[in-house]
Amino acid sequence: MIVAELSKAELEAPAEEATVDAYDEHEQLSGFHVMLEEHLAIPFRTNVLGVEVTVKKIDLLAGSGIVAICVRGKHRQTIGILDLPLPAPPPEGSKWIDTYRHWAR
Repeated sequence: MIVAELSKAELEAPAEEATVDAYDEHEQLSGFHVMLEEHLAIPFRTNVLGVEVTVKKIDLLAGSGIVAICVRGKHRQTIGILDLPLPAPPPEGSKWIDTYRHWAR
């Protein structure tokens, strides 16, 4: 699922749900992080720069925002969730990534 497939209302309603009790940007990010942890089916595989990786975890890092922890063999890399390419078909719960991308623009 990509952002173009969801209407503005379909993106804004869950964004409101994620940020309803947030007072500042950090709390809003925390709200999205919680929704991603609760709804995104992890682990899943995707390709990053032509290399297959497994997304093992979603984390909230100071200074980096929401990131995906990607693993391939012994190697581990964090990638900002805004830059993470999604596989086709996307994992269940990926609407929260689409919603976060819409909100962050």
